Amino acid sequence: MQIVDFTAAHIEQAMQVAMQNYEMERRFVPALQSVDVLPDMMPFAKNGLGVAAFDGATMLGFLCCVSPFNNAFRSTDATGVFSPVYANGAVGDNRSNAYARMYQAAVKKWAGAGASSHAICLYAHDKESQEQFFRYGFGLRCIDAIREMEEINALPCPGYSFYELSSGELSRLLPLDHLLDAHMAASPSFILRPSQTEESFVEKAMLSDAVFFVAEHSGQIVAFIRAEQDGETFVCDMPGYLHMTGAYCLTEHRGKGLQQALLNTLIQKLKNQGYTHLGVDFESINPAAYGFWLKYFSAYTHSVVRRIDEHAITK
Repeated sequence: MQIVDFTAAHIEQAMQVAMQNYEMERRFVPALQSVDVLPDMMPFAKNGLGVAAFDGATMLGFLCCVSPFNNAFRSTDATGVFSPVYANGAVGDNRSNAYARMYQAAVKKWAGAGASSHAICLYAHDKESQEQFFRYGFGLRCIDAIREMEEINALPCPGYSFYELSSGELSRLLPLDHLLDAHMAASPSFILRPSQTEESFVEKAMLSDAVFFVAEHSGQIVAFIRAEQDGETFVCDMPGYLHMTGAYCLTEHRGKGLQQALLNTLIQKLKNQGYTHLGVDFESINPAAYGFWLKYFSAYTHSVVRRIDEHAITK
C-alpha cells in the first residue's frame, strides 16, 4: 500500500469510492435517497491536506478535510479540521488498515497546519472503520439521522395546543432557547454555547427560513422544535428535505409526549407542503437527544473526534 498526497488527478477515483461507500450505507438506511453526483472535491485537492491510498493504480481510499478553522465546535479555543462524509472513504477487504495508514500521513499535515481538533464523519454502519479510529484515540461525538416524512405514533396531550409559531412571535422562544444552551453546557455534554440576544435570535431564524412548532399550556410556550434547510451533510441538499436544528421542553412538562406530538404536527404540515424527508443531527454526548431522536430516525453518519496535545504540535 502506497500513501500519496491527494491531488486533482485523484478526484475521479475518489468520487467512485465515495459513491460506493454511500450505496453501502443505503442498504442499511433505506430512507437515504439515491444520488447521481457528490459535492465538488476540488477544494480538498487545493488545500493540500488530503492523502490517498493506492495498490498500484487502484485507489484503496482517500482522506481529506476542509481547511483549518478556529473555535472548533464553536465553543473551544482549538483550531480544528473536519472531514465531511464525502471527503473520505475506503474500499476492499481491509478498510481499517487503509484508514490507519492514511490518518498517520494526514495527521502530520493537520498538526503541521496547527489543528489540534480532528473530526471525521463516517457512515454509521461502517463499524470496521470506526473501530480503527477508536483505536487511534477518537471518540463518537455527532450523529446525523434521517426518516421519511411519515407520521409517528403519538398519544393525545389534553390541555396542550400545538401549532406553528408565526415570525412575529419568535421572541417568545428566547427563554427556552437560553435553557437549551444551559442544558448543553451542563453534564455530561459540557458544550458552552454563547446565548443569543433577542435581536440576533430573531434575525438568525428569519435569515435561515426556520420554522418553529410549539406546545402551549395555559398561555405559555412550554416546548418547541425547529427545522430549516441547513444541515451537516450533502444529503441535506436533496429535494424535498428539511432538517431539525433544535428542540427543548420545560422540565416540568416532560414525560407527557409533547415532543412526539410536536414532531407529528411538523411532519403533517411539511408533508402537505411536499416535503418527503426529514433529518436531524445531534451530539451523541447529549443523552436526552440520543434517547429521543433515534427512536424515530435512522442514523447514517457517526462523526468521530480526537483532540491532540497542542504542546506537541510543531509548525
